[in-house]
Amino acid sequence: MKLKLTGIALAVAFAFAGTAQAQKSERKATHAEKEQIEAAYKADKAKCDAMKANAKDICMAEAKGKQKVAKAELDAKHEKDQAKAQKKVQDAKAEATYDVAKEKCDDQKGEAKDACMKQARVERDRAKGKAEKTADAKREQRAASGNTAEKRK
Repeated sequence: MKLKLTGIALAVAFAFAGTAQAQKSERKATHAEKEQIEAAYKADKAKCDAMKANAKDICMAEAKGKQKVAKAELDAKHEKDQAKAQKKVQDAKAEATYDVAKEKCDDQKGEAKDACMKQARVERDRAKGKAEKTADAKREQRAASGNTAEKRK
């Protein structure tokens, strides 16, 4: 009987150790991916240093946008609610595109600049709206199939 209990205790201990090791490995991978994102951002930013005026601003907006999207995608990999995570990724992409478009609009003057800014806002809002509709559809689909987060717990 004592041998049987010892065997069960060992099995439970190995199960917890395996889970802890997997979590530790996942954290290391996440940390490495974050460092990789930061390194890519620094490299992209360094390319912008040689530029001048608005070209530099556009380059910096592109570098920051790329970094924000990469971070959102990394966070999405570990998110339980994938619909919400993908919406955040799409929002990050929309904002990054908008920031670059705003900088490009700075090259224009007067009414042309105003029209450019308006178009950039419209495109950003359209992209965010599409992301919201997609997330809502995925939530409804999950609810219809009975695969909800509450049921998993």
